[in-house]
Amino acid sequence: MTQRIGIVTGGGDCPGLNTVIRAVAKAANRRGWEAVGIVGGYEGLLEPQKTRRLVVRELDGLLTRGGTILGTANRGKFSAKVGHGESRDLPRDLLDATLEGFRKLQLSALVSIGGDGSLSIARQLFRHGMPIVGVPKTIDNDLAGTIFTFGFESAVDCATDAVDRLQTTAESHNRVMVLEVMGRYAGWIAIYAGVAGGADVILIPEIPFDYEPIVRKIAEREKQGKHHTIVVAAEGARLKGGGFVTSAQTTGTGEARLGGIGNQIAAELQQLTGKESRCCVLGHLQRGGRPGTFDRVLCTAFGTESVELVARQEFGRMVSFLGTHVGSVPLDEAVDTLKIVPTHGGLVQTARALGVCLGD
Repeated sequence: MTQRIGIVTGGGDCPGLNTVIRAVAKAANRRGWEAVGIVGGYEGLLEPQKTRRLVVRELDGLLTRGGTILGTANRGKFSAKVGHGESRDLPRDLLDATLEGFRKLQLSALVSIGGDGSLSIARQLFRHGMPIVGVPKTIDNDLAGTIFTFGFESAVDCATDAVDRLQTTAESHNRVMVLEVMGRYAGWIAIYAGVAGGADVILIPEIPFDYEPIVRKIAEREKQGKHHTIVVAAEGARLKGGGFVTSAQTTGTGEARLGGIGNQIAAELQQLTGKESRCCVLGHLQRGGRPGTFDRVLCTAFGTESVELVARQEFGRMVSFLGTHVGSVPLDEAVDTLKIVPTHGGLVQTARALGVCLGD
């Protein structure tokens, strides 16, 4: 049976989006199906519709190319998350118009590649009658139902490289260097990069911090003749009893933009310790560039499995890395719960065993 599969990328960009697009298009082509890219996120399904036919012979180079050839959006009509991650139901007339656009394009199914916001929209569209499957994309690794999301490994590699580089400059100047990394309300990037890079202090949203333990850690290192300290702080890290630090005002149709905690920490530590302290905000460098080896394999497996789900007509599900293999879980399982770093889990215990300060 000939089918026409739509592919849409939503939310923030990250390494591996094009790799998934390539895998879906190639797997569909081998079945004799047509793959159609929806340009500019879900809004590409609305009038005036914006699409791109994905011809396999034109997909060379996508395996390693960062970003997305289809474009993406995490603001506007299709914002399913507002404030600090609160869910938002899309208006019924918008869901109706989106489903009508899907039918007008004569699509058999839609593969939605995105994070919790985009997949929350996918679930709403599925409940509204659209045959849809999801692919978990986010550098934050905060989607439930999958051990890893794609983009995470590549972002951690970038953050770890930054820690490596800060080690030498911090040691040269006897400074405290604070690296602020992304991750929103989950500390996965910070804990992985911090452990991998040998950071002395790691601050994550899951463990609110005080300055006193950090100051003690710096003093302890000074007594050992170690006159520099590396602090890795997740953008969602926060003081005990305090709120999240944001870099921009929230709007009614968008999430809060976290950022700024790194500079606050550096300024406070300089005042408390008398040591010169600097902050480096890694920012969107974590989102750019080519995907790493693990992400290339994961993205390819995710893309081909999504086509298998369409073939079996198992809609309303998200492909998932289950440890030993790639399978799938219901979208409900994927988006209802934020996956955060377990405060008594293996990574946190590993950090503590090494003497890393977690601010508590």
